[in-house]
Amino acid sequence: MWRRFLLVCMVGAIQAQWDSAGAATQRESIEPSPAWVASHPAWPADTALLLSPFASSRDDTHSRRVALVIGNGEYGDAANPIRTNAPRDAESIGAALRARGFEVITRTNATPPQMRAAIDEFQRRLRTGDIGLFYFAGHGMQVGAQTLLLPAGLNARGDIRAPVSLLNNGVDLNTVLHAMQSARAGRLNLVILDTCLDNPFAPAAVAIDKPKIAANTVIAYATAPGGFAADGPRHGVYTDALLQALNDADASSRSLAALFRHVGAEVRAATRGTQQPWLSVARSSIPTSGESAIESSNTSDHRAITPRSRGIMPKESGEQYEITFWDSIKDSNYPADYEAYLKAYPNGRFATLAHARIDRLRAAASTPAVSAAPAAPPAAPATQSGHVAPPTPSAQVTHPATQASAAAPPPPRPAAAPSPPPPTTAAAAPLAQKTVAHPPTADEIRDCAACPIMLAVPAGSFAMGSNTDDPSEKPVHHVSIGAPFAIGKFPVTVEQWNACVAAGACQKLTPESNSIKTAPARDLSWDDAQQYVKWLAKTTGKPYRLPTEAEWEYADRAGTTTAYWWGEQMRKGNANCKDCGDPWHKEGPENVGTFAANPLGLYDMNGGVWEWTADCWHNNYQGAPVDGHAWDSPGCEMRAIRGGSWREGGDYMLSATRFKYSAGVRQSQNGFRVVKELH
Repeated sequence: MWRRFLLVCMVGAIQAQWDSAGAATQRESIEPSPAWVASHPAWPADTALLLSPFASSRDDTHSRRVALVIGNGEYGDAANPIRTNAPRDAESIGAALRARGFEVITRTNATPPQMRAAIDEFQRRLRTGDIGLFYFAGHGMQVGAQTLLLPAGLNARGDIRAPVSLLNNGVDLNTVLHAMQSARAGRLNLVILDTCLDNPFAPAAVAIDKPKIAANTVIAYATAPGGFAADGPRHGVYTDALLQALNDADASSRSLAALFRHVGAEVRAATRGTQQPWLSVARSSIPTSGESAIESSNTSDHRAITPRSRGIMPKESGEQYEITFWDSIKDSNYPADYEAYLKAYPNGRFATLAHARIDRLRAAASTPAVSAAPAAPPAAPATQSGHVAPPTPSAQVTHPATQASAAAPPPPRPAAAPSPPPPTTAAAAPLAQKTVAHPPTADEIRDCAACPIMLAVPAGSFAMGSNTDDPSEKPVHHVSIGAPFAIGKFPVTVEQWNACVAAGACQKLTPESNSIKTAPARDLSWDDAQQYVKWLAKTTGKPYRLPTEAEWEYADRAGTTTAYWWGEQMRKGNANCKDCGDPWHKEGPENVGTFAANPLGLYDMNGGVWEWTADCWHNNYQGAPVDGHAWDSPGCEMRAIRGGSWREGGDYMLSATRFKYSAGVRQSQNGFRVVKELH
């Protein structure tokens, strides 16, 4: 079963042991064989391949080189050497590339959003680069047409839904290739993968639908399709050989083919021929791409090992693995779960049933709802200001009259409540949550026709953070919000942002994020958000700003103390995220208000887009303000974002989840909502 899932691609593999008996003599420079040269015509001069991309900056002063280096080892298996080796691989490769003139972006143990953010940053930097290099060390797998690079934090051992999680959160190699190729057409792209390419869902199936490779692209694989990539004492075997090759004095003069054939020979010798590196290449002078296993050759100082692997292989048989996968989704009311199964097992034993379920669920979803929409919450009493107050949060929120008792520690977290039963009909959940329009309510505050709709949040106090494994959410600390404030009922929408653009105070959105006026405005930096709130404050004469981290979490929790505002367990239909229920589209977030509101009447606090806050990023809450004010510092470049986006899974929808991003960088998943002080 999944709780016995092993993150290895050789059953029974044992700890690597090195044999250092080889003689230490001068290494040979290995050139391509005549047959290889005949099948791989010379690279055109404009690809920069006549000069190795690893030439030192002193040898090549004309090429700008940019590299993204990622090493992931945190996969929930403390005994696997990849846990320490892969991050060390990334740091060492990054240092070697910097020494050879590369601008290097290094990420270790990167989560799904961190990997995507790094790829976006890589693409932006590449726009003026001549040579682009992507390196990945960690777990990988091949499922059909997808080569998936696995982010850190995917713990397959303890998650019954691990198959869906791996497929949904793995980063497709084609995403990386597209980022590199679209940035500068015709330039050299080099991809190096120290990972396995096995299929854990069908271990016997090693054939690969190869990624689409544009001209002037080289992909260096540490192992052949279906093979394993070994780990040594400090590095992956392939990376160790590559590091030695890069540190050789003649690395600058070697062609790419010669360098990688040399690395391949070292790896074959070290693994006694069980690991077979290979290349996949495409060049602009001919219309076809080429592939080549890297042949062995006589080299010195060979180190033989019995390897541990970098792949993913279940302990059970392939048949049992498929049954386990099906059992985890068989009662689902969401087509995406069955599509994930079909991606892994296109001809599986349950394939016909999966197709039938998808057809039935989609047909049901297209049928008009016959039941009335959920009743609106009862109206709250009017306040002295004339607005109707939102529902008062539960006992965890304390109002000014009871502030004295608020200093006591928060009550212990209640035991986890069971998830509610699934909907009674296939389409019940998606239809119940889909919202086409939100008629104005008496408690809404709106200062102009183009302004965001605001809701009042009462003063009170709450326990901020969590005791999960994420150190950035610790320590849990008691925060008192001393005055009421108003916060956006929705994130700022495209229509609202465009009002600022029309006034000449904000920049235009990118075309892909500007097509639907009721969608959340996105692809925005923290600096962009600041321009908007300044314009809004000037236009209305009211004190608009970004929420502080404390205000954001206080509003999101809405008086609850559970992991999610709706309970202790992920529940579909409450957030726009990857495994959180239909509707969901990979291209972008749903319209604001599509999913359920929290107890304060706020929509899309979780999922949709990450939301900027006023706070500078801090790695944890040691020394954080306890009065709800922003934790800021002069010249802060990294800001805190909250809430998760449509691209993340349910694990990122927890109320305490936080992340960071560079204040001046735009990212397609980032948006914001506004706060207004109430005096």
